[in-house]
Amino acid sequence: MAEPDDKIEEQQPEVTADTPLIESVSEDVSVEVGDFIQQAAEQNEAAAEAVPDVKNKPGPYISFEHVYKSFGEFVVLEDVSFYVLPGETLCILGRSGVGKSVSLQMLLGFLKPDKGMIKVAGENICGFGERELQEIRRKVTMVFQNGALFDSITVGENVAFPMRERGEMAEDQILQVVKGLLEMVGVAGMESLLPSDLSTGMKRSVAIARALASQPEAVLYDEPTTMVDPLMAHLLGDLIERLKQQLHLTSIVVTHDMRLAKKLADRVVFLSAGKAIFFGTMEEMERSRDPILQEFLALDELVTPV
Repeated sequence: MAEPDDKIEEQQPEVTADTPLIESVSEDVSVEVGDFIQQAAEQNEAAAEAVPDVKNKPGPYISFEHVYKSFGEFVVLEDVSFYVLPGETLCILGRSGVGKSVSLQMLLGFLKPDKGMIKVAGENICGFGERELQEIRRKVTMVFQNGALFDSITVGENVAFPMRERGEMAEDQILQVVKGLLEMVGVAGMESLLPSDLSTGMKRSVAIARALASQPEAVLYDEPTTMVDPLMAHLLGDLIERLKQQLHLTSIVVTHDMRLAKKLADRVVFLSAGKAIFFGTMEEMERSRDPILQEFLALDELVTPV
């Protein structure tokens, strides 16, 4: 039976967005994990510097440029444009069925736009073949809403999978990093459990650990706080913010959770009826007089009062 999310809180001391990631890691693996984290942070800083400038300003790590996508007669995205600068977090907001998750799938090349351009790390990926897309997926990884863990192998083997696939680390190093990453995301000591033994919140945490094991330059989060309790949502939000700050990760978060968006977002894009009706900061969105945005914000206040 899956364990409750509140067990996660019991396993580690109170943390905030400013708490160093390595503080959660056991002393016996701290050196190996610290080196792994430092390597990831330096890689992401270098990746940010490598993105081509646009008009003498830092260029976006990810961008949608006039993107269209339909399924038959159903229009999902119509002339949608937005961008994410290196090391920043974009939140994609909007009601269900407006193309939020479809946008993430197109970023990874699982779906192709009908028209427009999608760039990752300065490269237009729309014409990429599967081999080139595999290289993009090494740079950009996704934390799916259901975790998308391999059900038939243990938690530890799930997290180890990206490192074993790369073949660059000795097995004892991999095991140390696995232990440290699980401690870092708040699910210490769960290496031998199967995904079916975990609660929804725990699966999300393990999925984040597995994403970090691939040392990505960007992470896409699909509804990370859906179907978890408020405490777990708070812990996941803090974790995502710490990863951004300390690993210099570029992030896109699809969410209905306005509290999470207010915590994380450098910018937000709001999708409605296939179009991006707003792209800017959260403060600018809250000042907008657009009736659709005002209705969304008003309903959110009713659902999640402060």
